[in-house]
Amino acid sequence: MITATPRPAPQPHARPAPTHRVRTASREDAPALAELSRPFVRSGALRERPVSLYAAHAADFLVAEAADGAFAGCVGLRAHRAAPAAGDVPAGVVYNFCVAEHQQGSGVGAGLLRAVLAAAHAQGLGALFTATTGGGGLFLRYGFTPTTARLAPPSWAASLDPRRNARILTKSV
Repeated sequence: MITATPRPAPQPHARPAPTHRVRTASREDAPALAELSRPFVRSGALRERPVSLYAAHAADFLVAEAADGAFAGCVGLRAHRAAPAAGDVPAGVVYNFCVAEHQQGSGVGAGLLRAVLAAAHAQGLGALFTATTGGGGLFLRYGFTPTTARLAPPSWAASLDPRRNARILTKSV
């Protein structure tokens, strides 16, 4: 007697596996980084940055790139000297995190956040900080917790605009 192994029932609303790869940005990606960020700047979620700044700090950025080469999302990670309250361990700041509107909810943001966490660990950073004008749900799901600017890297904390009323979140790496 031959028996067939039952197959799992098809999931009508299952999302397909991500079709993007995460890589470090290059200077040549600066115009695409600025373009991807533009809707978030218009909404007030991100500060405006000139293309020249994206070019100068391209190595900070990870990009999620679709098979056709289009950017699905990006995120910056910059290492900073530790705040005095944090000891001698350097910290990282996650910034300019954005996912193209048509890619939101597809796992692109989670993939980028996992890549940033891995990069922070590889760089020996003790903690990560970010500021968000939104709810920060993705960060909270990945273990970030609310904190104060006093515990953040001083140079970054001093650059925060109090008029934006951003929440500061942190996570040990």
